[in-house]
Amino acid sequence: MNRLSQGVKNLQKEAMHVLKLTSRTFYIPISLLKPTLKRTVASAYLCMRAVDEIEDHEQLDSETKQHLLRSTSELLKRKFDNDAYSQLLDPYKSLLPEVTIRLGEWITVCPPEIVDKIKESTSVMAAGMADWAEKDWYIKDKEDLDNYTYYVAGLVGVMLSDIWEWYDGTTTDRELAIGYGRGLQAVNILRNQEEDSERGVHFVPDGWTRADLFEYTEKNLAYADAYMKDISTRNILLFCRIPLALAKKTVKALQGGREKISRNEVETIVEEIKNE
Repeated sequence: MNRLSQGVKNLQKEAMHVLKLTSRTFYIPISLLKPTLKRTVASAYLCMRAVDEIEDHEQLDSETKQHLLRSTSELLKRKFDNDAYSQLLDPYKSLLPEVTIRLGEWITVCPPEIVDKIKESTSVMAAGMADWAEKDWYIKDKEDLDNYTYYVAGLVGVMLSDIWEWYDGTTTDRELAIGYGRGLQAVNILRNQEEDSERGVHFVPDGWTRADLFEYTEKNLAYADAYMKDISTRNILLFCRIPLALAKKTVKALQGGREKISRNEVETIVEEIKNE
């Protein structure tokens, strides 16, 4: 094996390591994918997580977030200039996590045939997040909630649909894919509602009760069920079913007054899906 290919292999291993540190929930289904899909979806997830960490950062002010996100969005629209990106982040490198700082490396992990799609989706996400930072994340109605959840999660569904189609021709409904992403994000909003409120962020539309938010979440998770009906590739289906099953179990736990599901419950759900 030559030095270049060994370097690529090492970077792929590092990507999976950072993925595990960044999101244990998504690490599980991604690690079960076949090699080409694993490499592609890991790269895509890390690219989107890189910009998401900027939007969520508690020590960066809104103007800084807007600047970083919009500038990153522009860099992703062409051949990625890692030096320019490094200069952009330089004043904030001590604050930003590894997954954000190494965005350029996650792009190189992705197969060249699909990388432009990944960059495009991540660029749109970063720009949308910047717009919501400018609005101070004030969500006044369902239309706003749909818009916000599209940029932070629905786009993940669209990007995954692009990957499935590139991989083996699997064609899925993009609107249902957006609903899948929205459903997962809505579960996060439910889980973190009190914590978000304490830090002055309100992702729930004016006048909505918690019951309204549960209804919104379950409606979008139903779209996720419909989304998977178009998928016949077992490996892709396995990937899609795990986050959805965990989300549904979390909704039930929240309705029962629990904050989250246990690690044991997660492991049980994953094993059941793997063995079906």
